[in-house]
Amino acid sequence: MLQSPRLALLPLLLAGCGALPPAATGPVHPLASAQAGSSATLALLETTDLHANVLSYDYYKLQAEPSIGLERTATLIAQARAQYPNNLLLDNGDTIQGTALADYQALVKPLACDQTLAIYKAMNLLKVDGGGIGNHEFNYGLAFLSQVTGNQFDVDSVDAGKPRCAGPAFPQVLANVYSVKTGKPLFAPYHIIAKQITATGPDGKAITSTVKVGIISFAPPTIMAWDKRWLEGRVYTQGVRETAEKFIPEMRAKGAELVVAISHGGLDDSPYSPSMENGNYYLSQVPGVDAMLIGHSHQLFPNATSTVPQFNLPGVDKAKGLVNGVPTVMANLWGKHLGVIGLRLRHDGKQWVVDKSATTVEARGIQNADKSYVQPDPAIAKLVAEEHAATIAYVQTPVGATDFRMSTYFADVGDVSAIEVVNQAQAGYLAAYVKANLSQFAHLPVLSMSSPFKSGSAGVSDYTDVKAGNVALNNAADLYLYPNALYGVKMNGADLKAWLEQSAQRFNTIDPNKAEAQELVNTAHPSYNFDAITSADVRYQIDVTQKPGQRIKGLTYKGKPVDASQEFLIATNNYRASGGGNFPGLDGSKTVVASPDNNRELLIAYVTKEKNLTRAKNGSARSWRFARVATKGPVVFHSAPNVIDLAQAAGIDNVTQLKLDDGAGKGFALYQLDLSK
Repeated sequence: MLQSPRLALLPLLLAGCGALPPAATGPVHPLASAQAGSSATLALLETTDLHANVLSYDYYKLQAEPSIGLERTATLIAQARAQYPNNLLLDNGDTIQGTALADYQALVKPLACDQTLAIYKAMNLLKVDGGGIGNHEFNYGLAFLSQVTGNQFDVDSVDAGKPRCAGPAFPQVLANVYSVKTGKPLFAPYHIIAKQITATGPDGKAITSTVKVGIISFAPPTIMAWDKRWLEGRVYTQGVRETAEKFIPEMRAKGAELVVAISHGGLDDSPYSPSMENGNYYLSQVPGVDAMLIGHSHQLFPNATSTVPQFNLPGVDKAKGLVNGVPTVMANLWGKHLGVIGLRLRHDGKQWVVDKSATTVEARGIQNADKSYVQPDPAIAKLVAEEHAATIAYVQTPVGATDFRMSTYFADVGDVSAIEVVNQAQAGYLAAYVKANLSQFAHLPVLSMSSPFKSGSAGVSDYTDVKAGNVALNNAADLYLYPNALYGVKMNGADLKAWLEQSAQRFNTIDPNKAEAQELVNTAHPSYNFDAITSADVRYQIDVTQKPGQRIKGLTYKGKPVDASQEFLIATNNYRASGGGNFPGLDGSKTVVASPDNNRELLIAYVTKEKNLTRAKNGSARSWRFARVATKGPVVFHSAPNVIDLAQAAGIDNVTQLKLDDGAGKGFALYQLDLSK
C-alpha cells in the first residue's frame, strides 16, 4: 500500500553487461558438473506489486494508461532475456488485488474452480519461474486465495474437502505464515529450481551446467492486523529473520547453491521485531542470502537520487543496489519497472557461488528516454480480452450523479471534494450500526476519517478525478481504492489529536525565514496516511512551521475546544484501526465495530441513496486549514498541470501555478501555496 510521489522513471538501460566478461562463443559442450573456474551470469528478473494491472488501462478513468501494465513489462522481460539467456523471472507478490478487474473476478463474478485469474494467465504466458505472496493476496480471504493459487489450505474457513482448483503454472512460496490448525506453513516455504544454464568453462569454451536456485518468500507479519477479519484464529506469522534462519540451512542441505529471498517488504533499521512490517534490513544479515527481491513500499531501488529514508540507511548502497552487501532490487509498482540483478557466478569446484564484486543491479523502466513508452506485448491483451471487456461493462453501471468534480489534485492543500463523500458514507454507516446494535455508545459523537488515496505517487495521472455528471461503479472505486472493511474505534480527545498529528507528518517543517523555495509535502509520508475529518462540527489548524507532533492547533468540536478526555466514535477502515500507518493508539484495542462490510460498497450504497451529490452538501465541509504565517520564500508543491480552476472551485484561493513543468521530467507542474492567506 505504501507509495511515494514522482518516482524516477529510468530509461531502458542495457548497461551492466559491459562490466562482465563476454559470453563464450562456439559449440556448447555438456558437462555433468561444471569445473572449478567456470563462470556464468544468471539474471534474476523481478516484477512486484503488479496489483492486477495486466493491461495498460485505467478502469477508474476508463481510458488507456501507457505508464502501467504487465503487458508493457513483458517487453522489458523479452529484452532482458535476450541480453541474459540465463535468467529466472520471479514475482514478489501483491499480484491479485488492486484494480476493478481484480475485484470483478473476486467479488462480482467469482472465478469457477477450473478458471485462472487474468493476472496469472498473463504470468503463465510470460513463463514466470516462481512467485512470492504479499499482504494484499489476503484481502479477499483465505478461501479465495486457496482457490486461485491452486493450494489446499488446511485452515478453518476453508473446505479442505474441495478439489484442488486451477492456479498459476509456476511455484508459489511463503515461509512465514502458518496454519493455526496444523502448525505448518500455509504455502510451501521454499522451492529449489534446477536451472540449466550456459556457462564458460575454465578453458573459455561454452558448456552447459545446472545451478540449483532456492527461492523463499516472506509476507509482512502485519497482515494479522490488516486482514484480521480473515486471518485471526486461522493463521499466524513468524518474523522474517528467524524464519530465514530456520529454512535457509535446510535449503542449503537440500542442494540449493544460491538462495534468493523474495520478501514483500521494504527496509527499516528500527530495533528488530518479529512483527515488523519492513524487516528486510535484518533479512539481508542472515547468512546464506545471496540476493533479495523486495517490494511493498512501491519504490524504486536502486535509485542513486532517492531521498526516501529507507534507502539512506547505513549499509545501504542506493546506487549499486546493495543492502549490507546483498544485491537487492525493488521494481516499483504496477509493472512500471523490471528489476534486473545480473548475478555473476563462479564455480569453486563444488558448487556455483556469487561473485558480488561483478554482480550488477538495476531497475528498468517502461518509459523511454524520450518520454515514450515501450510497446506492449499484444499477446497479453488477446489472452484476457474477455475479462477486460466484462470488467469495463461492469464498472460503467451508474449509481448516482454529481454536480461537481471530485478530485485529489489539491487534497494536500485542503480540497475535500473527493474525501467528504467517503467520510459521510462511513459516518452514516457507523452511526446507524451503533444505534441498532451498540446502544451503550449511541450517545457518543460520530466522526469519520478518510484520506486521498491517489496523490501522484505513481505518476501525473495518479489522482482521483471524477467528473461532474453520472457517478458509476468505476468512480466509486476511484474514490475508494482499496477493498477495506469499515471499522469503528472509540477514541478520546487526546487520541484524536494524536491521530491528526500523525496525519500532519504529510508536511515538511517550513522555516518562515528561509528565502529559498521549500517543499510542502513530505514524500516519505504517503497520502493514504494523510487522514482528515470533513465535518462542519470539527475545526483545526495545521501549523507547518512547528515540528511534527506539535502542529495541530485550535481543535474544536461544535465550537468548543476538544477536551482530552472527551470521547468519540470514529469511522475508519480495518487497515488503520488495526495499526496500519503506525498511528498512536490505533493497534486494534480501540475497535468497537469490526464490520464485515466493504468501505467501497457502503460508499456505493450511500451514493445510490443520495442520488444527486452537490458540492454544498457533499464536497465543501473542510475541517482543517493551514495556520497563517508569512514566509520570506515560496512554499511549493507539485500536481498535474493546468488544473488550478479545480482549486478555485473548491474555495482554495491561496494557490498559484508557478511553472507548467516543474523540470523533473515527469509531467508535473509546480505550484505555490501562500501560507499568509
